[in-house]
Amino acid sequence: MKNKKLIKNNTEESQVLVQPRITEKATMMAEGGVYVFEVNPNATKKEIGNAVKKYYNVTPVKVNTAVIPSKKVSSRLRGHYGIKKGGKKAYIHLKKGDKIEIV
Repeated sequence: MKNKKLIKNNTEESQVLVQPRITEKATMMAEGGVYVFEVNPNATKKEIGNAVKKYYNVTPVKVNTAVIPSKKVSSRLRGHYGIKKGGKKAYIHLKKGDKIEIV
């Protein structure tokens, strides 16, 4: 057998950040300098940090990621069943004076 090198699928910077997560918890965290984004499930912490640096002109101090599991959901009124799409989110920690303007 030949030795096959594993080639990691690098995501482009334009596809790393999907959208900011606007929730009550994320809004409260933003006051403390931590911003939450939905990101590409294949993105690494370094790629996420570079994308934030490129698009928002701030340097992140730390990047934490969390995988969101998909969930089964049902509607009692209509009797419909479905699946909530999972994904990945990233917590971006910034320095005390830095801000990201989310419109």
